[in-house]
Amino acid sequence: MMSKPLADRLRPQTLDEVVGQKELIGPGSLLRKVVESGRVPNLIFYGPSGVGKTTVARIIAGSVGKKLHKLNGTTASTADIRAVLEELDTIDGRNGVILYLDEIQYFNKKQQQTLLEYIETGEITLIASTTENPYFYIYNAILSRSTVFEFKPVEPEEVKKAIRRALDILGKESGETPQMDDEVLHYLAVTCGGDVRKALGATELCWLAATSKDGVRTIRMEDAKQVSQRSNMRYDRNGDEHYDILSAFQKSIRGSDENAALHYLARLLSAGDLLSACRRLLVIAAEDIGLAYPQAITIVKSCVDAALQLGLPEAQLPLAEAVVLLATAPKSNSCAKAIWAAMDDIKNTEIGSIPMTLRDTHYSGAQKLGRGGYRYPHDYPNHYVEQQYLPDALAGRVYYEFGDNKNEQAAKAYREKITGRKMENKSE
Repeated sequence: MMSKPLADRLRPQTLDEVVGQKELIGPGSLLRKVVESGRVPNLIFYGPSGVGKTTVARIIAGSVGKKLHKLNGTTASTADIRAVLEELDTIDGRNGVILYLDEIQYFNKKQQQTLLEYIETGEITLIASTTENPYFYIYNAILSRSTVFEFKPVEPEEVKKAIRRALDILGKESGETPQMDDEVLHYLAVTCGGDVRKALGATELCWLAATSKDGVRTIRMEDAKQVSQRSNMRYDRNGDEHYDILSAFQKSIRGSDENAALHYLARLLSAGDLLSACRRLLVIAAEDIGLAYPQAITIVKSCVDAALQLGLPEAQLPLAEAVVLLATAPKSNSCAKAIWAAMDDIKNTEIGSIPMTLRDTHYSGAQKLGRGGYRYPHDYPNHYVEQQYLPDALAGRVYYEFGDNKNEQAAKAYREKITGRKMENKSE
C-alpha cells in the first residue's frame, strides 16, 4: 500500500469526497442528478490534469450495474477494443458494457468509428476523459451522441482540503504527527495551479524531506518552495492553454487593459515562449491598432527585434514596452475588416475578370486584345481621376470604411477633397 503514490491512496470513492467541481457534481447539479438516476448516458469529461476527471468517471462507472472495462487511449489497440465488443455476447455483458476510456484524444479516427455503432445502439456506454478540447480531437459522430462536461482547475481552498487529508493519512501511516504552518499549506495549494494530483505529489515530497523530532514531522516553507517551482502555471505550447493565453493576451490589449496584458505576457515569457509573444504583438499592431496609430507596428517591430536579439530574461523589457504602447494606443480595426471582407469575396463570390483598362499593355498585340484605355492619375488635378478599378462583378463594392480616429478622419477629409464627393460609411 505504501508503494502506491499518495494521490492513488487518497483517491475518493464517492462524489462527496471529491474536492472541487461543485458546479458539476455538487448536490442538485445536473451531472449529480443523472448519476443518481441510475441511467448514465455517454459522457466526455474535458479539462486539465489533476482536477478529478478520472476519479469522477471511475465513481460513476462503479455506480452502474454494468460490466466495466477500462482503456487508456495512449496504449489501447484495436485488439483491446475488440475484447470489449466480445463482452457483449457474454452473460456479464447482457445488460450492456460501460467503457471508461481515459485520454480519448489519443484514439485515432478508425478506433473511434469502431465504437460508434455500439454507442448508437446503447450496448456500450462511453465515459471518456480528455485534457484536449474534444471539439478538436474527438470524432463528431461520437460528440453528437455524448454530453461534454468541462472540469476547471480546483480552487486553492478546495486543494487545502486534499492536502489536510493527505497529511492525516501520512501521519497515520508513519505514526508521526504532521506539522505544517498555514503559510506553507496556502503556498502548496496556490502553486499547484489547481492540479490536486500535483499538490499531493508536492506534499508527499515535502513529507519525505521533513525533519522528524519527538514524533513530530515538520514541513518547512523552503522545502515547499523547492518542490513547487513554477508549478502554479499550466502551459502546453501545443494545447488549449497556449491558445487561451494568447487569446486573453490579445483581448486585453484590444480592450486597453495594459495590466492584464502584462500579466499574460509574463505567463508566456515564464514558460519560455518568446516567439509566440513576439508574433502576437505584431499581429495586434496591425489588427487592433492599425491606422489609428500607423507607426505602432514599426515601433513594435523594433521591440520584437530587440527582444529576439537579447533573449530571455532581458527580452521582457522591450516586449513590456510594446505591450503598454499597444494597450494605451488608439484602436482601429478598419484595415483588418477590409482585408477580411476582400478575402471572403475571393472565397465565396464570383469575382469576374480584371478590367481591360488595368491589364498589362507592355507587349505588341495588347491593343488588338482590347487592352488599354487606362488614365494616368498623375496627369490630372490633385493626382486623381475617377475610373473603375474593381472587376465588373464587384464594381462599387466597399471593403474599407474610414475609422473614427484622427489619422483616418484626416485621410477621409483628403479623399473628399480630391474627389469632390462626401464619403459615407455603410454603418452611418
